Amino acid sequence: MTITIRPLQNHDEPAWRDLWKAYLEFYETSVPDEVYETTFARLISPDTPRQQAFLAVQGDTPVGLVHYIYHPHNWRIEDVCYLQDLYADPSVRGTGVGRALIEAVYRAADANGTPSVYWMTQDFNAEARKLYDRIATLTPFIKYQR
Repeated sequence: MTITIRPLQNHDEPAWRDLWKAYLEFYETSVPDEVYETTFARLISPDTPRQQAFLAVQGDTPVGLVHYIYHPHNWRIEDVCYLQDLYADPSVRGTGVGRALIEAVYRAADANGTPSVYWMTQDFNAEARKLYDRIATLTPFIKYQR
């Protein structure tokens, strides 16, 4: 069945929540309900155009998501795009869903005049890294966090 990539819509909240919850569980974390509600509201609001999301839909069923954020960068005139969350349901992995979601972000960033798209993953995410190695450049940066 064909996969369609489209912007997140108001009626998608229950399926989006299930997908994002599964994504967070993969990384052994969770967020309170208030974060789900606030994040979803931001992702669909025209008042927060810097935060965006796409869904991958198979038939009528959402099977993947990507969240991305535009932000200023001190080394560039134009904004950069941070691809924050990417998830494909295990039932569709290996079918090109992840790549299609990333390429949708690339197109959106290009249309926005934002040529740089970056993201992070954990070193143990071997399957995803196989895809990332084909469509992006691995950088030597190491993340620190307070």
